[in-house]
Amino acid sequence: MTDDRHIEDGIWLLCSNSAVRRASRQLGQLYEDAMGDTGLKGTQFSLLSQIARSGEPSLKNLAEAMVMDLSALGHTLKPLLRDGLVELVPDGSDRRVKRVRLTETGTAKQRELTARWQVAQDRFDRAFGKEKSEELRRTLAFISSPDFARSFGKGEAD
Repeated sequence: MTDDRHIEDGIWLLCSNSAVRRASRQLGQLYEDAMGDTGLKGTQFSLLSQIARSGEPSLKNLAEAMVMDLSALGHTLKPLLRDGLVELVPDGSDRRVKRVRLTETGTAKQRELTARWQVAQDRFDRAFGKEKSEELRRTLAFISSPDFARSFGKGEAD
């Protein structure tokens, strides 16, 4: 049986920001449940995965990729640094620039969590539909892009 409460509760159909945030909280909880007792939050897993994909990104580049400001990134990195999952290293050509890299422990934890994440991802695709899931991710990737932010910002002058 389909739950039609979302249709009756019109506020979620009127405000894109509220709808996305509400869905994000729900998905965050579901994915974190799938992560089990690893001690890491979904944002920390995303951060580990982004670092793994990027090699040794600068703090600035990592913040941009995660669509976070530097202070939020620093807050999210603190427990990962403390637990020895990541380390900050000076850039080879500009010592003022700090780069983030996974430690061996961090690499192992990221691989372990990727397997758990895949279970959650498969559940999402089954519940939402694989094609709709792919389209949703493309849409959200566009919304989180600098191009969308620029386009959205131009609307303020109208």
